[in-house]
Amino acid sequence: MIDEGLLLYFPAPHSFTGEDVIELQGHGGPIVMEMLLARCLELGARLAEPGEFTRRAFLNERLDLAQAEAVADLIEASSQAAARSALRSLSGRFSSELTKIRESLVELRMLVEATLDFPEEELDFLEAAQAFVRIDVLRGLIDSMLDRAQQGSLLRRGLSVVLIGPPNVGKSSLLNQLSGEDRAIVTEHAGTTRDALRETIHLQGIPLHIIDTAGLRDTDDAIERIGIQRTWQEVARADVILRLVDAAPGTAAVGVHQRETSDIDARLPDTAVRITVRNKIDLTGDLPRRYESAGRIGVDLSARTGEGLSLLEAELLRIVGWHAHDEDVILARDRHLIALREAREHVALASEQEGALDLLAEELRLAHDALARITGEFTADDLLGEIFSRFCIGK
Repeated sequence: MIDEGLLLYFPAPHSFTGEDVIELQGHGGPIVMEMLLARCLELGARLAEPGEFTRRAFLNERLDLAQAEAVADLIEASSQAAARSALRSLSGRFSSELTKIRESLVELRMLVEATLDFPEEELDFLEAAQAFVRIDVLRGLIDSMLDRAQQGSLLRRGLSVVLIGPPNVGKSSLLNQLSGEDRAIVTEHAGTTRDALRETIHLQGIPLHIIDTAGLRDTDDAIERIGIQRTWQEVARADVILRLVDAAPGTAAVGVHQRETSDIDARLPDTAVRITVRNKIDLTGDLPRRYESAGRIGVDLSARTGEGLSLLEAELLRIVGWHAHDEDVILARDRHLIALREAREHVALASEQEGALDLLAEELRLAHDALARITGEFTADDLLGEIFSRFCIGK
């Protein structure tokens, strides 16, 4: 005897995979589960490969590829908004919208092919069917879907936000304010933070991976130098850089402060969005504000009191293009975005081919193929392997 539990039998095709499936439910203790699993293996079973059950469901046409990916997205969801969006995709809403767009593309392709096959007909199929008007409508539908998918991509992967600046400028205090708890040690002594400290917060459902880093300065401390090297490694991977400066530096330190700021600016990558945060306005009497100077965005705030924090949060949402979609967000992956952009580009090119019907037909075909890749109607085997290899073991 190993355990007492339940055995559930799901006859095909009424299981998750569409195959005959037996499910064993024990009491859940890790040791008992290991013993039960070991006995199953002794009797001839084998361990499932990553994503194998969901891949079988896809191959047996129980799910399309977008729904299969939604299984992993639902498991990995880090916010309620992301979980709701993944569940909508799993239920087939994303796939249903794609199907409607693809059906419209099929109708357009049929009209164009008919015109190419029967050029002697007096009736102009395309003009009678308002084909180019329908192409413009189709383009608008893809644009809308792409916008919602880009929002969903933010919900799924979040943003990497790195706090940088000289020592004692308030990076750790800002991390504590953003996270709502004392995650980082804050003292008056420079160089307190020696390594990158990570905290994930959520703004309107978007995961923000906030990374507090070692203060950037010249130092003879070997440990602090390693921390500074890691700071620059985090900066290279950042989506957004919050560059903190002191709104009230001491008079004797003004020259040093300006030199440190210039040195930091010179090393920042152009790939990340940059926001200058003037901290410690509680010491200067300044009011919180958002401003732009020489094309750079800035926010004045106090990390000690929290004044101006809402301005910074609103700016983070604005610069990434976030806007509320209620229940319409699509929890998209990078490959979905690439396919939607390709489809949009081909539809846009199709709208310019009024005098070249063969090119028009080709652009519509390419747009159709791009959308078909999302749900798996047209997908290479190596792509399937890549997708399902990222699932957890078995699922």
